[in-house]
Amino acid sequence: MSEDLRRRPATDPLAIYRYRDGLYAVDLITAAIVHLDFVSWLAEHPSTLADICGHFGLVERPADVLVTLFAANGWIERRADGTCAVTPVACEFLSAASSWSLVPYYASLADRPLVADFLSVLRTGRPAGWSSRSDGFDWHKAMEQEAFAREFTAAMDCRGRYLAQAVAAAVPFGDRERLLDIGGGSGIYACSIAAHHPHLSAAVFDQPPVDQLAARLIAERGLSDRVTVHAGNFLDDDWPRGYDVHLFSNVLHDWDAPDVAMLLERSFAALEPGGLVAIHDAFINADKTGPLAVAEYSAILMHSTQGKCYATSEYETLLAAAGFVEPVFRETVADRGVMVARKHA
Repeated sequence: MSEDLRRRPATDPLAIYRYRDGLYAVDLITAAIVHLDFVSWLAEHPSTLADICGHFGLVERPADVLVTLFAANGWIERRADGTCAVTPVACEFLSAASSWSLVPYYASLADRPLVADFLSVLRTGRPAGWSSRSDGFDWHKAMEQEAFAREFTAAMDCRGRYLAQAVAAAVPFGDRERLLDIGGGSGIYACSIAAHHPHLSAAVFDQPPVDQLAARLIAERGLSDRVTVHAGNFLDDDWPRGYDVHLFSNVLHDWDAPDVAMLLERSFAALEPGGLVAIHDAFINADKTGPLAVAEYSAILMHSTQGKCYATSEYETLLAAAGFVEPVFRETVADRGVMVARKHA
């Protein structure tokens, strides 16, 4: 019997998602306050992100994740002029010079492998090995290895089983008929949307060996007649045409801003006139002061991928630059949301 992708859970798993999503945040905080003595310096030198990068020798993307995490915790104030200033609680408890300093408390964690990883990522911008593995592969390269791709795809499939229902409800599909799930992994989002919207057909666009895993799972769910698979690398290969909805679900957060811009441009070029692009992700708020759970999740993305959690304001700018209009953001579940924009007819 095929799986019922419209069946809802009886309880709320938010806390369970948050433990996994925020797992790396403490190591990023430790790297900053112990190894960089970040708060002590910033307390004396309110600075822009560019100034912070210049002083500590940091790369902008990971430094932005660090500053956003501190802002979401209330340890940094983002001022209207673009400077970041230390708040009283951080000055009192996270500055090495304070008599109330808790920096030595965190120093007992300073030799954790993830702390060393974060120092390297902050200074180089290059992602570390997934889960600090010693094989030398970052997440993007590891996904070309069959064993890792199978393990990671299974992880994202079980996560998406709950999240996909919220996406299916949040996107205004209307009378649109064909959805392309870009970097769609196991196909759980394409399958769930097809189950909730019987007038839609869908396709998953992902690279080997993930494409084969997706085809098998789609068949097991009894949806092979409505959900197909296109094998390809969405960075380099030609995109399938004839689709009036493009979905990026937990994909853009794996890439730095120039790559995100390029992917949105490719989407705009391939999408049918009047079509929708839907970004499903964990979003930082427009002024980059939270939410805390998303700022914590951004730490693991910064560590292991080339991306981060982007702010709604950042996505609006990137969508407009690609040619999309009328962006609308809606919260969904488990600290996620959907931003939808339209290609002109």
